[in-house]
Amino acid sequence: MSETPNTDSRSKDQSGSNPGLARHLPLIALAVVAVIGAVTLKDHLTFDTLRDNREVLIAFRDQNFAGLAALFIGIYVAVVVFSLPGAAVASVTGGFLFGLAAGTALNVMSATIGAAGIFLAARWGLGAMLTARIEAAEGRVQMLKQALRENEVEVLLLLRLVPAVPFFVANLLPALVGVKFRNFLWTTAVGIIPGAIVFTWIGVGVGAVFDRGGEPDLSLLWEPHVIGPILGLCVLAAMPIVVKYFRGTLRGKRNKDS
Repeated sequence: MSETPNTDSRSKDQSGSNPGLARHLPLIALAVVAVIGAVTLKDHLTFDTLRDNREVLIAFRDQNFAGLAALFIGIYVAVVVFSLPGAAVASVTGGFLFGLAAGTALNVMSATIGAAGIFLAARWGLGAMLTARIEAAEGRVQMLKQALRENEVEVLLLLRLVPAVPFFVANLLPALVGVKFRNFLWTTAVGIIPGAIVFTWIGVGVGAVFDRGGEPDLSLLWEPHVIGPILGLCVLAAMPIVVKYFRGTLRGKRNKDS
């Protein structure tokens, strides 16, 4: 009689632990594939590979544009989801194969889908645990949580627009702090457009660069005439946060004086 409760409790513990482990499996899988990909693909997803196969790719595009576009999206999404080396090469390839308009659209679509994959994998695992802890926290953590919720869209746009923020970080961090998925999705799609245009633009002229025996110059992103407008967009995204902060400060002073 006494063994039955112990057996039941063990089975409950096991059944209770399995869902917890299962929540972490997507993120664990992403991390494992990312490590394997970083080791095995670093010499393959390069501009040299694009140069060596450009005639084959152009011929395939001319015969089956939709098929190549679908293949491109699949590869780009995998690169983003698994944080594989070659994201810049993929963006430039989009411009090289599809032109500025279609290439930018495909780059933005692929990067957004990949970012959503990372977000959901993190949200189901570590994100769910961390969000629960943040919800139960008090003091400074509670203040930070409230500030993030009041400025969620602005912060998400800043994460996308600021070139110094790694793309993987901008995908993972929002999932861990519990932002709304719909806000994450549309701010990702909108926020990466300026950078996508730059990389696609580089890709449009990459054929001529290869003909000269050169390499695509990705430092174009940091040229004043390029980085200037992007930083301007960062300022615009940050303005509502600054305005809300000063309004709150003024209200606090008024209430204190009264």
